[in-house]
Amino acid sequence: MAKKCILILLDGLGDRSYEELNDLTPLQAARTPALDRLAREGANGLYHAARLGQALPSENAHFSLFGYDLKAFPGRGALEALGAGIALTPETVAVLAHFVSVTESPEGMLLLIDGKPDASDNELQVLFQTVEHFETENTRIRLHPTHGFRGILTLDGSVAPFITDSDPIEKGRLLTAVLPWQAFADDRSSVNTANDLEAYLRWAYRALSRHPQNKIRRKKGRLPLNALVTQRAGQLKEISAFEQAYGLRGLSIASGLIYHGLASYLRMDVRKVTDSDDPGNDLAERLEMAMESLTDYDFIHVHTKMPDVAGHTKNPLFKKQVIEDLDKGIGRLVERLVNDPELLVVVTADHSTPSAGPLIHSGEAVPLIFCGPGVRRDAVRHYDEISAACGALGPVRGKELMYLIVNHLDRAKLHGLMDTPVDQPFWPGHAQPFCIAERKNKDGI
Repeated sequence: MAKKCILILLDGLGDRSYEELNDLTPLQAARTPALDRLAREGANGLYHAARLGQALPSENAHFSLFGYDLKAFPGRGALEALGAGIALTPETVAVLAHFVSVTESPEGMLLLIDGKPDASDNELQVLFQTVEHFETENTRIRLHPTHGFRGILTLDGSVAPFITDSDPIEKGRLLTAVLPWQAFADDRSSVNTANDLEAYLRWAYRALSRHPQNKIRRKKGRLPLNALVTQRAGQLKEISAFEQAYGLRGLSIASGLIYHGLASYLRMDVRKVTDSDDPGNDLAERLEMAMESLTDYDFIHVHTKMPDVAGHTKNPLFKKQVIEDLDKGIGRLVERLVNDPELLVVVTADHSTPSAGPLIHSGEAVPLIFCGPGVRRDAVRHYDEISAACGALGPVRGKELMYLIVNHLDRAKLHGLMDTPVDQPFWPGHAQPFCIAERKNKDGI
């Protein structure tokens, strides 16, 4: 039976059908012999990390598929901060922020003109330094650059993460007010955070608007980077480590701050990799790294962001090509993946990313494969959103994915057994041995 698991996570793989693909999804239309082989030699199903129809971002979906309740999610801001190596205290609130181009209305409201402005590294460095520090009576705010025009704001003092976003996402929309969530409207820390963050954003707008660098950009006919927008505030919470929760030594092989931060938060080890212009080769190299790491780890998350990136281009044909490239990468190791007598291979996605239309992500389920020794084999012959619906795994939701992995590794605990004070889904747990001598209490008595 399988003792180790490699989870191949094809981010944003799920999609919708398109006329230019003969009413097929990009995955259905793609030629994927390696993925089809895994589907033929395993069990298939459909996975959603929460509720059908709910469009999840990658960080929430990963948190759920790693086996955690979404209500315990700490917020993307906090996780990206961890991934970027920004020191956080349990009291710090972290908020995603990035430069934008806006125009001011006569009423004093700001209209988003460009949410992804182009700027040189030198320009960005100067502008980041201009709005790096801000302080009120209640709050200390610092802006940390992370990647390009993006950064993370850390807020310390009388603060809370229960605030709304100021980023309207779409061009031509007004920046939105920062307000406490309705349930926290009377919470002093939440009110302070909203008020002080708005004060910072107003100050930043004025400082950036009159900055010489933006005056130069205007003279050259370029849009100014004259405002910041914010979203996804977060704050760290107490949470069980992945190994403590599921009895598996975990490793994540991924590019992207959010995945590095999430793995660190769950106390999984991290191998940071970078994306090239050859997604298939990138994935093959990550799978090779995973195979070499099986001696030291029980569960290895191998991630590629490229299907999601392709979906966001709103070009179904391009997404189809990316999927075919990734399949070629998997094909380079498929024999080793299939023939390892102690390896469970799981293939799925975190969410669907539509290749057309206005949605960032959509709420359809994604195809799922379990392939390895002892896994039931069904009649599915192709890996796609429609074929998978006929598979033996059926519909899988949220934490059930990790329960199924633990089960197929022969570590599932018989429900009702209690070998540890916390009811964990795996057996044997990290149990305290019985001792003939009487046990002392926490005070040593």
